[in-house]
Amino acid sequence: MTSSSSFLFFLFFIISISMVLLLVSSHRFDVGGDRGWSKPTGNDSETYFNHWASMNRFHVGDTVYFKYQNDSVLVVKEPDYENCATSNPISKFEDGNTVFEFDRFGFFYFISGQPGHCKSGQKLIVRVMVHPEVESPQNAPPPDDKAGGGSGSGGGHGGSWSSDVFGPPGFFNSTTKLSVVSHFMTVFVALFIILYLFM
Repeated sequence: MTSSSSFLFFLFFIISISMVLLLVSSHRFDVGGDRGWSKPTGNDSETYFNHWASMNRFHVGDTVYFKYQNDSVLVVKEPDYENCATSNPISKFEDGNTVFEFDRFGFFYFISGQPGHCKSGQKLIVRVMVHPEVESPQNAPPPDDKAGGGSGSGGGHGGSWSSDVFGPPGFFNSTTKLSVVSHFMTVFVALFIILYLFM
């Protein structure tokens, strides 16, 4: 009986560690969404990629995936980004399926290597954030009656239930995954210990 219990405990431990490693892995962002890394057209051409980046939260270890045809991705310094200078890139990619991993926090600057594409808005600034320290939740301040607020029946986001539950766009990133997996694993380990003690 003891050897089977030890085996089950060992098996559980291996499966748990595997799940944590799988779920906590970094997040991959597809640059530009369905549009991919292409020359913007229309009214949003100047700001399309930076608007896309502002809707996401990037952390060290996350990756960005550039999908493109007959184009390239250049990692450049800020002055080269501002001037669309392609002559002195930090890195250059031309394979059509580029995955770039963020190895530090700070700003990363990407531009297209095709003539005229950068000036048309095919450029991207990504701010990679430091993972926040886990802090205990703070109590919310009491509501201010003088500020208005009516009867308290407001829906916040116009009844957008999914937004309230799942958060803003880009909510599911590596930091969120780490928190969710941590809570899941704590409950899972506690249940296993209880089962182990009563077997």
